[in-house]
Amino acid sequence: MKTLAQNISKTILNILSKKNNVFPLHEPCFHGNEWNYVKECIDTGWVSSTGQFVNKFEELLAKYTGSKYAVAVVNGTAALHMCLKIAGVKNNDEVIIPALSFVATANAVSYCGAIPHFVDSEEKTLGIDPSKLDDYLNDIAIVRSNQCINKITGRKIQAVVPVHTFGHPVDLDAIKEICEHFSLALIEDAAESLGSFYKGCHTGTYGLLSALSFNGNKTVTTGGGGAILTNDKKLADYAKHLTTTAKKAHKWEYIHDYIGYNYRMPNINAAIGCAQMEQLPIFIDLKRKLALKYEIAFSKIEGVSFFVEPNFGKSNYWLNSILLDKPSIEKRNFVLELINSKGIMARPAWNLLHLLPMYKDCPKMSLKTSKKIADSLINIPSSVII
Repeated sequence: MKTLAQNISKTILNILSKKNNVFPLHEPCFHGNEWNYVKECIDTGWVSSTGQFVNKFEELLAKYTGSKYAVAVVNGTAALHMCLKIAGVKNNDEVIIPALSFVATANAVSYCGAIPHFVDSEEKTLGIDPSKLDDYLNDIAIVRSNQCINKITGRKIQAVVPVHTFGHPVDLDAIKEICEHFSLALIEDAAESLGSFYKGCHTGTYGLLSALSFNGNKTVTTGGGGAILTNDKKLADYAKHLTTTAKKAHKWEYIHDYIGYNYRMPNINAAIGCAQMEQLPIFIDLKRKLALKYEIAFSKIEGVSFFVEPNFGKSNYWLNSILLDKPSIEKRNFVLELINSKGIMARPAWNLLHLLPMYKDCPKMSLKTSKKIADSLINIPSSVII
């Protein structure tokens, strides 16, 4: 075990180089117009939730992803919350999500008063396994009057939220077919996958709505921020209205016609985002080159493999991942301890969501593969190297 951990450390160190010998998991890269655009916000006083950079950032996102509309918000969780709400998720509904995901996916469901329903992932994508999901829904669900009902709980299942885990596209065609068969809304959690493509189409453009994230550790950052993507103008207009406190346009009156949310992205954050979007093609190219170096290097080490994109997708490789051949939390943690002691920031996958105290009683299917992945996966440094 010690030899394996040492080999992993040496491999990473041979690929990366940094003067202070510290290797973050994923740090932001600011080599463009970030300072100029932020200074413009400060010089003009347009730093809050109105200003030219918010609109420009939305336009850049829509153009790059091929989505007709983009609505910029304060973070990815807020974006996913709005996606679910706009898609009709209500109190006591169930929403199908992978157990292998960041907690924000489940939290956004809870914000709607709904209940996360955990399903298994597959090894080839790290995302929802469509074959298992189809079999599972055929077993526990029935469609009545265009509504999917959980026969065990009696609750409505309203939506499926596939996650493009660490930037790798899930099998969207298969999941979309399941959603259509069971009358379920498809909402993509594309928080990690800006710059990833499924069969030539950008992730986040298959579902009714989707959510992006621009946290400080994402491929493109705005410091904190997110966005909603949709091809439906009515949904886009509603999203923008709800996320700006549902305030109707008027010269001076404060007229609000819904319970709204103060979720609009500030102009100063969007300014950083605009500069980042100008560099995104370069970021993706460099990240994919780093992933290829990892893939080649780890192919020579016994006991571990580098996770590569599925054959139907092109990944942004947001976080590079290695998988131990023999899943074991003890072995995984030993490797993590040793390589982190070398100044190499490495992390496991998230704790499976159904194991968290607030979600331990939620409905779930067998999560055998999710556990196997969680017991063997390690994320390794993935920053853009210029």
